[in-house]
This record gives sequence, structure tokens and C-alpha cells, in this order.
Amino acid sequence: MRLHHEMTGPEGAPVVLLGSSLGTTHAMWAPQVEALSERFRVVAFDHRGHGDSETPDGPYTLADLGNDVLELLDTLDEQQASYVGISLGGAVGLWLAENAPDRFHRFALLCPPADPAANAAMWTERAAQVRAEGTKAIAEATLGRWFLPEHAESHQAEVEAIRDQLLGTSAEGYAACCEALATADLTADLGKITAPVLLVTTEQDASIPPETVIPLAGRIAGAHLEIIENAAHLVTYSHPETINPLLLTHLS
Repeated sequence: MRLHHEMTGPEGAPVVLLGSSLGTTHAMWAPQVEALSERFRVVAFDHRGHGDSETPDGPYTLADLGNDVLELLDTLDEQQASYVGISLGGAVGLWLAENAPDRFHRFALLCPPADPAANAAMWTERAAQVRAEGTKAIAEATLGRWFLPEHAESHQAEVEAIRDQLLGTSAEGYAACCEALATADLTADLGKITAPVLLVTTEQDASIPPETVIPLAGRIAGAHLEIIENAAHLVTYSHPETINPLLLTHLS
């Protein structure tokens, strides 16, 4: 499975993979890439069904998405890396932390859904809607969850860039990733995670509410939790001045 990716930063530097949210591409990491690539070899990739990655027919599983990342590491001829993921990318990060601990140094997981299968009907219904009507059917509601109204109003160009990524996402790819989330429950093996983990949630995340993320810190040994005030779901994009220092500190 070929994942489209872009690499920045010095050759030979420690590798950091960036896994994006459902309905976005590697370009959503633009606020992080410059800061991280001064110190790391940064690899921002598109999940299967997103951006310029291949779009096999669904449904997918979280194991499919996680194994895609391991294959990417092999393609890069890298034995180990650190991983940063948000939303869907955060769920993939949890899977990797549980299932491939020997391949990763550290994880930073932002607004990660640990048990999306608890809302399986929501995900399967969204998958059916997007297959029937395309991502335009869910675009406005999604952006409303991802950005606080005042931020969207004052950063219209940035929000439009994310809207374009969402509208450009393959209906099949988006729907099949919804189906991966509909069957994913990562909570049983949280205690097996041994890598250092930074968990980030936001006070006003309507997509992955903070009350579903905060308990993870007590179940992952040594996890460090940060709760970002006055922020919604896509916090990497809306609050890079807060997120980037956290990532640099944790990954170094």
C-alpha cells in the first residue's frame, strides 16, 4: 500500500511521522513542519483514501491503516521513528503503540479516539452519507466542530484551506476510514504501551470530547496530559503557538 508523503528536515536526523485527521491531507501539518524540521526528519503522509495516497475499496480496519504506516517506515528504510497523530491519526498512533512498540521511540497523540466503536452507528451512518453524497454533505458540520466560531471568523483563509482538503477527499476513502473507526476499540491494551506518550485534548472539542481523552492518561504508564483552553478539535492548525513547543519538548 503506497502512502503519499513529503519529507523535510536534515537527512540523518531522527524521523518523526505525522498522521493527519479524517478528511485532511499531509498539508494540514503546515503549521508544524517548519518548526519540527529544524531538528527532525519530518515525514507527513496521507492516510489511505486521502490526498494522493491510493484508495483501495473499503471497508478498512485500523490495523490496515497502522500497517500502512509500518510499510511506509520500511519503504523509508527506517527501523524506528517517533509518531505524531491527531484524530484519526491519533487512533492510528494508539494502534501502533500497542502493536508495534519496537518501531517507535515516542508518541504525541492529539484528540485521539480510543474507543470509536462505542459510537459505531454514527460512523457507519456517516460512511453511508458520504458514499451517497460526497464529503460536501458533511463539510459544514465538520468545520463547525474543528474550529471555534471566533477563530473561523478571524482565520477564514486557513479554514478554507482545510475545507478544500475535506472536499477533495475521496468519498470512498473517507467512508472506509469511518468504517475503520466504527470497529476500533483500543482501550483493552492501553496498559501495554511502554513508549513515552504525550496526550493532548482541548476544552471545547466536540468531535472527540475531552472526557474521553483525559482518562487515557491514567491507563497509559507515564503519559503526560495537556488540556488546551479555548480550542476545538483541529488544535494543531488553530493553535500552533501552543502545540509546537509541546511537540518539540516531548520529541526531543
